[in-house]
Amino acid sequence: MRIVIHRTATFVTAGALMLGGPAVAVPALAGNGPSGPGPAGTATAGPGHGMGYGAGLGHDMGYGLGRGDGACPRQAITAAQGTLTAAQKTTLASMAQEEKLAHDLYAAFAISYDAAVFDHFVAAEARHLDAIRVLLRRYGVADPTTERPAGSFSDGVVQGVYDGLLARGGRSLAAALAVGQRVERDDIAALRAARDGLTAPDVTQAYTNLLAASERQLAAFTRWAAR
Repeated sequence: MRIVIHRTATFVTAGALMLGGPAVAVPALAGNGPSGPGPAGTATAGPGHGMGYGAGLGHDMGYGLGRGDGACPRQAITAAQGTLTAAQKTTLASMAQEEKLAHDLYAAFAISYDAAVFDHFVAAEARHLDAIRVLLRRYGVADPTTERPAGSFSDGVVQGVYDGLLARGGRSLAAALAVGQRVERDDIAALRAARDGLTAPDVTQAYTNLLAASERQLAAFTRWAAR
């Protein structure tokens, strides 16, 4: 059964979702994986499964470099810890919120539409959030995503972004794929900006991995939209 979710919402301009940018801090989940505390001392997550979508999609977004036809091995954050400014810690926290936002949107679309790309990326975003949580603990930064149920965000701006994108994607599969493209484009811009002036090797490594993941996910959504 497909459940298409429609909500009224105020839409934001493109780019407003960008983390480390002016508009947003994005959300949290509750429980394990995207909702719960995540791993305690390492950025490795459990084994994943890659599925090929189009031209070789199936990479484990960010922390796995798997093939499109099989298991996706995880890649730990192996770089050394450094130091972060107060602004960089704020950006790190907002990165966790963004991963939850993407996870919750893709989870809703996975229920609404028979498109395997959303199922795959739900799992990927959960792993990304777990990796960011490792860094939050490492740098003593409060996790803004703790104890927040799916689709619920403490920041009103973020809630508005989520509701707007959810309503837009609820109109059709094509619209949902366009939302996925929008989210990944904003993530790419935010991650590139977040790396500017960053000296902490481990955070740089994580952002670089997440950037590569977003670029692959954007390519996948684009391929699906062209079908």
